[in-house]
Amino acid sequence: MKNKFLIYLVLVAILSSGCKDLITPQIENNRQLQESYNPSDAKFPYGLILNGYTRIPINSWSFNDVATDDAVTNDKSSSFLKMATGQWAANNNPVEQWSNCFAAIQYINLTLEQIDKVNWAVDTTVSRLFNMRIKGEAYGLRALFYYYLLQAHAGYGQDGSLLGVPIVLHSQAVGDDFNLPRSTFKQCLQQIEADLDLAATYLPVDYKDLTDNSQIPDKYGTVSKEQYNRVMGKTMSGLLSGRVAMAIRAKAALLAASPAYSSASGGSWASAADDAASIIDLKGGVAGMAANGLTWYGNASEIAALAEGQNPDEILWRSNYSESNDLEADNFPPSLNGKGRVNPTKNLVDAFPMANGYPIGATGSGYDSNNPYNSRDPRLSDFILVNGDKAGVNNTVIKTAADGGTNDGLDRTETSTRTGYYLKKLLRQDVNLSSTSTTTQRHYKPLIRYTEIYLIYAEAANEAWGPTGTGGHSYSAYDVIKALRQRAGIGTQNGDAYLESIKTDKDKMRILIRNARRLELCFEGFRFWDLRRWKAPLNETATGTSIKNNQYSTINVENRLYQDYMEYGPIPYSETLKFSNLVQNKGW
Repeated sequence: MKNKFLIYLVLVAILSSGCKDLITPQIENNRQLQESYNPSDAKFPYGLILNGYTRIPINSWSFNDVATDDAVTNDKSSSFLKMATGQWAANNNPVEQWSNCFAAIQYINLTLEQIDKVNWAVDTTVSRLFNMRIKGEAYGLRALFYYYLLQAHAGYGQDGSLLGVPIVLHSQAVGDDFNLPRSTFKQCLQQIEADLDLAATYLPVDYKDLTDNSQIPDKYGTVSKEQYNRVMGKTMSGLLSGRVAMAIRAKAALLAASPAYSSASGGSWASAADDAASIIDLKGGVAGMAANGLTWYGNASEIAALAEGQNPDEILWRSNYSESNDLEADNFPPSLNGKGRVNPTKNLVDAFPMANGYPIGATGSGYDSNNPYNSRDPRLSDFILVNGDKAGVNNTVIKTAADGGTNDGLDRTETSTRTGYYLKKLLRQDVNLSSTSTTTQRHYKPLIRYTEIYLIYAEAANEAWGPTGTGGHSYSAYDVIKALRQRAGIGTQNGDAYLESIKTDKDKMRILIRNARRLELCFEGFRFWDLRRWKAPLNETATGTSIKNNQYSTINVENRLYQDYMEYGPIPYSETLKFSNLVQNKGW
C-alpha cells in the first residue's frame, strides 16, 4: 500500500504541472545576437571577433623546425617527425590550417554583418569609434587568416593553375552552398590587399593616448581626446592596429613574390620591399633596429617591466605574457630536468659564420674542425647549447659528448640529444626545474618581430634593385644586412670584409640574406615555410656531431623523405571528399 500511495503522489504532481510543460520544451538558454545590440551587452558581440584572435595560428610555438634541416626531435610520437620521414599526406597533415582559419573567418564575417546593429556605448560618438575600430580589426584579421591559408594550402591544381582557397565574405548558414571552388592565388592576394586597405581606413597606426584634440586623425571626425582615448588609447594595445595591418601586407607580398608563387601571383619583389619599408620608416629606418633584438626572449628586466599590451623595442605585435616553465620543461637538457625535445642540427650549427664574418668553409675564415665552436658568430652561443656550454640557473656544464658521462650525452636516454646539441634560444635560463625548488618566469610569444620586417625588406630589395639599390628609399638590402651583422657582433674587427667582398653580387647577397633569415629567425617557425616558398631542396639529411675522446665526427641523424610536389601543402582530404568543386593540389 505504501508503494501505491507514492506512485499516486507522483502522478498527481505530474498532472498538476500541466500537460503543456510535458510536451513543449522550454526556451533554450542560448544568447542570441539580437539580444546584444544594447551598450550593456556590447561585450557579447565583441566575443565573436575574439574568437578570431584566439585562433591566430602562431599564438603558440609549433617547433615545425624539427621537420626541416634545422632540427630534429627526440619525441618519437611527434607528428612533425612522422611528416618529415615520409608520412605527410592529405589526410595526415600537421601543418593544416583549413579548419581553424575558416572557423575564424566565419566569426569575423558574423562580426562584420552584425556590427552596425550594435550600440557599443551610450555616448554615440564613442559608439561610432568602437564601430570603426572593430571593423578595422575584423578586416585585418580576415586578411591575416587568408594569408595563413595561402601559406599552408596554395598550390598548382591539376590543370596547372596557381590556386588559393575559396573566398568567403559572408557568414555561412544551413542552406548555403558550401561546395565552393578555389579562387586563384592572385584573387586571394587581391582580397587580402582589399581587406587591409579597409582596415587602414578604420584603424589608428598605433593605440596610444593623445594629449590634445589636434592629434586626432581627421578620419575620426569631431571627437574629443577623452572619447578617442577610450576607444583607441593605449589600453587597447595588443589588438590588431594599423601598423600590424601594414606588417601583414608585407608578409603577404613577400609570399607572393617568392619563386614558388611569383609566376602567377601578381606580386612583385618591389611591392614587397615597399611594403616592408613603410614599416621600417615608422621605426626610424635602419637606425631604429633594436639593439637587444637578438635576445628579446631573455631580456629579463625588459620583460619584467612590460605592462599589458605594451611592446619591447624589438616587438611589433605579441601575445599576452604568462608565468610558466613549459618551454624549459620540454627543452632543457636532462641534467636540468628537461626533456631535451628540440635538437638543433649540425646543418644549422654550420650555417653560423665565424666571428670575422666569413662562412666556415670560405678561405680566410680560420675555422678549425677540431675546435669548431671557437671564434664563431656570437649568436651560436645565444641560440644553441654545444658541448661544454653552461646553462640553467646554476650554470651547469652541459656535456653532449657521447662519452661525457651524463644523460646529456648523445643518445644516452630517450630525453637525450640525437644531434649533440640542445636548444637554448627562447628558454629562460633563470627557470629552475628542480623538484625541490621549481620556479617559473615570464614569457611571451611574438606574433611579428621587427627583425622579420627588416629581413623581408632585405630579401625583396636585393631581388628588385640589387644589393645596394634603394628603390627610392634611404637604405638598401646591404645596409640592412650590415646592421644586422653588426648587432650580432660579426665582422666588427675587420670591417666585415666578407660582406664588403660580395656587396655588388646579387646572387651571393641572396645566399647571405637567406642565411641571415635562417639564423635570426631560427626556431620561430619560419624555416619550414621559407624552404617551400624559395623552392629550395627539402631533403637535406639532418646531421649531428658525435664527440668521443675529444674527436669530432659528423653523423647522419635523420633522412628527410619529401617529394617535389610537397613544396605546396595539400587541401584536406576530408574536404575534397565532401565538395566536388574543391580541386586538390598536384601530387596529393
